[in-house]
Amino acid sequence: MGDGSSSHGAAAMIGRGTVALAATGAAALAWGLIEAHRYVLRQVEVPVLAPGATPLTVLHVSDIHLTPTQRDRIAWVRDLATLEPDLVVDTGDNLGHVDAVPPLLEALAPLLALPGAFVFGSNDYYAPKPLNPFQYFGGPSRVRHDRVELPHGRLRAALSEAGWVDLTNTRGRVHAGGRDISLVGTDDAHLNRDVMPRPAADHAELHVGVTHAPYTRVLDDLRTDGCDLILAGHTHGGQVCVPGYGALVTNCDLDTGRVKGLSGWPGARPDEPGSESTWLHVSAGLGHSPYAPVRFACRPEATLLTLVPRA
Repeated sequence: MGDGSSSHGAAAMIGRGTVALAATGAAALAWGLIEAHRYVLRQVEVPVLAPGATPLTVLHVSDIHLTPTQRDRIAWVRDLATLEPDLVVDTGDNLGHVDAVPPLLEALAPLLALPGAFVFGSNDYYAPKPLNPFQYFGGPSRVRHDRVELPHGRLRAALSEAGWVDLTNTRGRVHAGGRDISLVGTDDAHLNRDVMPRPAADHAELHVGVTHAPYTRVLDDLRTDGCDLILAGHTHGGQVCVPGYGALVTNCDLDTGRVKGLSGWPGARPDEPGSESTWLHVSAGLGHSPYAPVRFACRPEATLLTLVPRA
């Protein structure tokens, strides 16, 4: 009789535990759906300019992954123009749907009046497809080239006609904030489309590298090229993170310690004594795949970088 009571008690405890676990999971999922729309503007200072130089503001946007019905995201991106940045840099993965180019251009319209530059990511070339989220723990996701092709030519033409510099495996220059800035970029390393341009004869006083996916080979190439600052996206900041711990994956070969925000590459931040790194800023991005519409402990973001003189 004692054994029966013990078994009944154990079964009850297991039942209560299962219910509690299911409730916790449901609550986390519900919050993840909400957090995916809690956009935030990050503001970061980067001590990268020559002593005495006037500060320069750079708005870094990435991974919008827009679908035509996401009116809240369109409105939020449009409002970023009120920041009046000196330069806008878009590091790709703008599209989440084959019909997303017109709403994306609506979102970007106020920013397109400003100096800007861009590169593309895989979700500018190919439409998203459902994926098993656990595959990310096995390394970077694989992009199948039989996926639906997105209207990337139309998007590229629109951004270029607006005056933004296309940095697809090439170099460029832009005049922003009263100074000339040299730029170098690559196509998406996640698609193995990255080709580093030939070395340049000279760089401007500020030299910026732009890429979508921060694979270490590309970061190494951009650092070797003399970039003072490298801008990238792709990682979504891990997208679903563990509170108090951080990201579990980056969807590339970058370490999770650099999954988002400002850091140094390949070592400590450049303002640390003895560091020979360059500045790296990875955006956690504004969007997500329509097949994984959640974020957890990783709010969608854009970043206003204020470049200031080195100490």
